Amino acid sequence: MAQSSGELLLQPHTYPGRLIIVEGIDGSGKSTQIRLVQRWLTSLGYNVFFTEWNSAELVKKTTKKGKKNRSLTPTTFSLLHATDFAHRLVSNILPPLKAGMIVLADRYVYTAYARDHVRGCDRDWVRKVYRYAPKPDIAFYFKVPIEVSLKRITMTRQILKDFEAGMDLNLHPDPIESFRLFQGMILEEYDRMTAESGFVVIDAARNIADQQKQVRAVIETSLGTYSRKPRIA
Repeated sequence: MAQSSGELLLQPHTYPGRLIIVEGIDGSGKSTQIRLVQRWLTSLGYNVFFTEWNSAELVKKTTKKGKKNRSLTPTTFSLLHATDFAHRLVSNILPPLKAGMIVLADRYVYTAYARDHVRGCDRDWVRKVYRYAPKPDIAFYFKVPIEVSLKRITMTRQILKDFEAGMDLNLHPDPIESFRLFQGMILEEYDRMTAESGFVVIDAARNIADQQKQVRAVIETSLGTYSRKPRIA
């Protein structure tokens, strides 16, 4: 599959650190896996920094307010997350990468690529918005069937969040059915991006231990002779 113009702008970084990210639909278990990786690498003596999507406090408050009153257009929603990512990149990703640390990111630009397009934004436009983002050293994609993700989420809470279920898109009046439709479209976008973005696909329907074993094997191979002691670039 040919890469889009925006995707070509996502270049490998030259920093001494390593950037490892996880992606997947809601309920895929990606956050659990990246936290396990954090504990594991820290126990081995690596200098690790963790960061997650939509973490800038000001942007988070604005997004939450916009979600509540349904006042966000797809483009506004996209640009808010892009603002959050820019802050996150400058404050939480580049400094530790330059210092030679391992940065673990719970969701990266691919979250925007998938969700923003499903909500109506042009694919190439979204990629161009994030064209300055450094390419991860490893990008794990936790692929899981919709029904499995839905079961996991509803086991922990009875009510689905509106935007999690895509209720703002008016796909279906029932939140469960809307979730299936919305997350299904996001799943298709991730599948579409797998080859062009070099995702390491993990079968997220398997048990946690087996997934983590595969993830660690990939990381160990990738790190190679990487030093546990950070170096200032």
